Amino acid sequence: MKTAKTLLILALLSAFPAAQACTNFLITKGASVDGSTFISYCADSHIRYGELYFTPAADWPAGSMRVCYDRGTNAPRGSVPQPPHTYQVVGYINENQVALGETTFGGREELVDPNGIVDYGSLMFIALERSTSAREAIKIMADLVEEYGYGSDGESFSISDANEVWYMEMMPMGEVKGAVWVAIRIPDGYVSGHANAARITTFPLRNGKTSITDKDWKKLYNKEVEVIYKHDIIDFARSRGYFSGKDKDFDFSAAYAPVDFSAARVCDFRVWTMFNKVCNGMDEYWDYVTGKDLAHRMPLYVKPDRKVSLSDMMSFQRDHFQGTPYDKTQDAGAGPFGSPFRFNPLYWNYEDKPYLNERSIEVVQTGFSFIAQSRNWLPNPIGGIIWFGVDDTNSTVYTPFYCSINEVPIEYRVGNGDMLTYSDNAAFWVFNRLAHFKYLFYNRVIGDIQAVQSELESGYQEQVNYADSQALSLYAQDPLKAIAYLTDFSNQAGHNTVTTWKELDNYLLVKYLDSNVKQEENGQFKRNGYGYPARPQQPGYPDSWKKAVIDATGERFRRPE
Repeated sequence: MKTAKTLLILALLSAFPAAQACTNFLITKGASVDGSTFISYCADSHIRYGELYFTPAADWPAGSMRVCYDRGTNAPRGSVPQPPHTYQVVGYINENQVALGETTFGGREELVDPNGIVDYGSLMFIALERSTSAREAIKIMADLVEEYGYGSDGESFSISDANEVWYMEMMPMGEVKGAVWVAIRIPDGYVSGHANAARITTFPLRNGKTSITDKDWKKLYNKEVEVIYKHDIIDFARSRGYFSGKDKDFDFSAAYAPVDFSAARVCDFRVWTMFNKVCNGMDEYWDYVTGKDLAHRMPLYVKPDRKVSLSDMMSFQRDHFQGTPYDKTQDAGAGPFGSPFRFNPLYWNYEDKPYLNERSIEVVQTGFSFIAQSRNWLPNPIGGIIWFGVDDTNSTVYTPFYCSINEVPIEYRVGNGDMLTYSDNAAFWVFNRLAHFKYLFYNRVIGDIQAVQSELESGYQEQVNYADSQALSLYAQDPLKAIAYLTDFSNQAGHNTVTTWKELDNYLLVKYLDSNVKQEENGQFKRNGYGYPARPQQPGYPDSWKKAVIDATGERFRRPE
């Protein structure tokens, strides 16, 4: 018999399907322009408010407990003991430059454990509060679900530090407390990604050197170790009838989250877009990502033909299939103003036939997104930065916040508004106001938006270089002085982003009021010789839209010649 709690969780899982959730990219230091590691994360949710979480470092007396709240409902699931000390966390990066991201792939519904205390959200935040490296974060996550149960469905995790990038997939075990999981180190010089589909297929089995299980934790920090997995991952799949072949042929995805049309077309297609930008030969997987050949899957990681920059990472976040036959600005759904956005639901029917909207990386429902950057040539307080943005990635501004700051600016602070409470100085609401103007007149306003966006983001990258050097000088004198300086720098950047975006919002309102386009001259709106506004331009609708109207209505709107 299903309890009320079980029914609630299952209802939530069906109400927010994995296909509508998140996107992550992983870049190793050998694949980046400057030797940074990067992971990116888009938190796509219709109820997720964009704010920058902040948890200061703390010492805990014996017996202290940490409540685990369900990431989807905020309901308490239970508590776990606190360690003697926890580290500071800014967003999804901690003071040791360890960063985490996730996407949900769902998997076999019968394996969901409604009694698991630690869900994926608590798992991430607890790991960040306790870890000094990506490897340590993996062990912490594995130990937590083993002892307290895993309270989510299938999940993929990006885990990075200043030297390594790991990819981990985890699946609950139904009535058995715990989880089955695999973690794979992305080889240096390679890139990876995940977007709501299980990406691990076969993997090297335990050999005591490069591949170990949780029975070999003592070997965790051996640099030769590239694969770590739960010791009973294959036996459990056999016991449930998910796998019956030889151990060497075990495929995690096939067993626990078999690929289907949506996993390829709606999910892995997003990963392909990034791979295709940095690596030749990705046409080989076109039939797979468009849902025509589910057998020929993409590899988990690829070696890029060029190094990836921070600006590239920002660009990856803003993809709507540009340069492919599926460019969302080019089909009928783009409307008269070439919008790449499609409003939900993702899946829809017409005359009893099923259809879908293309699910690109940039979507309207992103609450926040980030690019976590870790740099091993700098001290941890200076090396770790979370480039954080709110609202959809297309018109967000990635603003730098160092991992050591002791305060978050009010515009991004938790508690400054929420999804049901408007605040005129909250970054989330400021960016959403402007975005709604963009949704109305996309191809008219996007150039103005991108010009300011580019100026801010390129300016911040230059300023970070200067801030690094200043902070290093201060760090040599007193680390606390460096942290104070970086806090002030990050807060000023946050203030500047929101102030600039408010000014841009006002500008767009004046320029494009009532679908007119005001004339400009030398950076000012143009007036006639008597102080009145110069006559605005009225661009009207494109011929493609006119043709669609005429095809649908015939002679209804025809006027005499």
